[in-house]
Amino acid sequence: MVSNLLKFDVVVVGGGHSGVEAAYAAARMGSKTALISLDLKRIGYMPCNPAIGGIGKGHIVFEISALGGLMPQLCTKTYLQARMLNTSKGPAVYGLRLQIDKVSYAQESQKYLQSVENLTLIEAMVKEILTNQDGHISGVMLNDGTRIETPTLVLTTGTFLNGLVHMGHTNYASGRENEAAVVDLSTSIKNLGIEMGRLKTGTPPRLLRSSLNFDVMEKQEADNLDYLFEFYPHSTTTKRDCYITHTNDNVHQIIKDNAHVSPILCKTLTGIGPRYCPSIEDKITRFPDKTAHQIFVEPESLSTDWIYPNGLSTSLPVDIQEKYIRAIKGFENAIIARPGYAIEYDFVFPNQLKHSLETKKVPGLFCGGQINGTTGYEEAAGQGIMAGINASLKASGKEPFILDRTESYIGVMIDDLITLSVDEPYRMFTSRAEHRLMLRQDNAFLRLTEKAYNIGLISEKMFEDFKQEKELIETTIAELKAKYRTTDLLRVFGENQCTPAMIKELTGKDIPARSCQTIQATIKYEPYLEREEREIARLKKYQTMKIPTAFNYSEIEGLSIELRQKMTKHRPETIAQATLIPGMTPAALSLLIVKVSLITR
Repeated sequence: MVSNLLKFDVVVVGGGHSGVEAAYAAARMGSKTALISLDLKRIGYMPCNPAIGGIGKGHIVFEISALGGLMPQLCTKTYLQARMLNTSKGPAVYGLRLQIDKVSYAQESQKYLQSVENLTLIEAMVKEILTNQDGHISGVMLNDGTRIETPTLVLTTGTFLNGLVHMGHTNYASGRENEAAVVDLSTSIKNLGIEMGRLKTGTPPRLLRSSLNFDVMEKQEADNLDYLFEFYPHSTTTKRDCYITHTNDNVHQIIKDNAHVSPILCKTLTGIGPRYCPSIEDKITRFPDKTAHQIFVEPESLSTDWIYPNGLSTSLPVDIQEKYIRAIKGFENAIIARPGYAIEYDFVFPNQLKHSLETKKVPGLFCGGQINGTTGYEEAAGQGIMAGINASLKASGKEPFILDRTESYIGVMIDDLITLSVDEPYRMFTSRAEHRLMLRQDNAFLRLTEKAYNIGLISEKMFEDFKQEKELIETTIAELKAKYRTTDLLRVFGENQCTPAMIKELTGKDIPARSCQTIQATIKYEPYLEREEREIARLKKYQTMKIPTAFNYSEIEGLSIELRQKMTKHRPETIAQATLIPGMTPAALSLLIVKVSLITR
């Protein structure tokens, strides 16, 4: 009964990927934690694409793994197919992507959380955020009038805040399919003086697998891998195949002919949509010369007949969805199990947050996931684990745990959000990281595991195993450098994908597959890594240098007009913030440092 559990160290609102990680982290750190969800059976649910990882996104999941998070463990238990993307481009931009059984994923999420010590799951709707006379978080009030006391609150509300679903000219309040929107909580957030905006996202129709003709589609081959996101090895198997088909001129014409009933094209949605995951209507409008768009035909679960046609997100009426779907190769007899729709929702402008993800205005209030303007399960989970960690630390009176953008993709994401805020849903790409040669999938554990161990998120056994693997990597690299000339090593590791067999032949040692990538990258990228380390050291020397509020950027000769305008618009407070402005170059940064130094010395 809720009435017996009125006081917690940490309360998490929302049971999506961000909320799951926040609650899991806080509870495992010893905080008495409550996770409040509208429906406990929907905790860990995947409302959109049934896949986790990919380029950039996969890096975040590896980092969640290194921090002791839950998502990587769930992935190992519930994946249907595994692929390693970008292997032709080198280990710095590899991207592990897993097709997930979404039904099993949610079930496993719930099972894990129910077994976590210090964690209580509560099925309810939060109506109001409560603060004390000092403006600090003191608790929440539920719809039934129940008060729950807590000094730290983590909001991970996804698309539920004033959620509004659109399908043609029809719209209705909903958090996502068949779930209630949350209205009062949005009002309560605004009443705290926090500025909010409106974003939108969408999802494609789901199709019945039995109604599709896979024989005319391109089969998407899986990879046989020796590890997934977790630290320990795992040999993959394929449990269900994925396919590829394409749109065509006929499909495009049907959509163009019905543009007048698309709320996206008619601009009846007030929220801003994701640039990098547009609806099919958006794609056809924005790329009129493109005659075909890829559609990834992905299974949702072994226990259902539903197929996810990735690339066909839409807000068109159901009859039009059916018409254009059946004009696609392999979909001629497709049966729509559930129509696609667009949804718009409230979010918090993330420049109102600290790097700990605590709001600046309300001490004890943290935000994670889509409420911060991001899109994607991985981005949500990365923020969730950080919000949960910092809520637990704050409840214990300890200093926050901050990841720098030079040491993690999670740090890049949070720094981007807080420094630049968002004007569209944020998605992670490897290109967002200035030092991506150092922030690879293979070395995520080397970068973050010790930090996680120090705050109580990693078991003693895993930490000991990690230290052994770290020592093995270091001694193997030293041995290779002592035994072979640098030119020979560069030739071997620069031209071939490193494998355990290759290392065995060179050193006689048995090395895990992921460690082979680390060895290859360390040798292949060594001169570039040294340069990046020097650049990071230089940046750290100047990053705290403050830029005068009235600084006149138009007077810096040698800067492009565009860059002057951007700096005038964003008004960075420090050199560190200036580095994040899109288009900023090392040369421009050097000019800025010189000019600021002349004024402030």
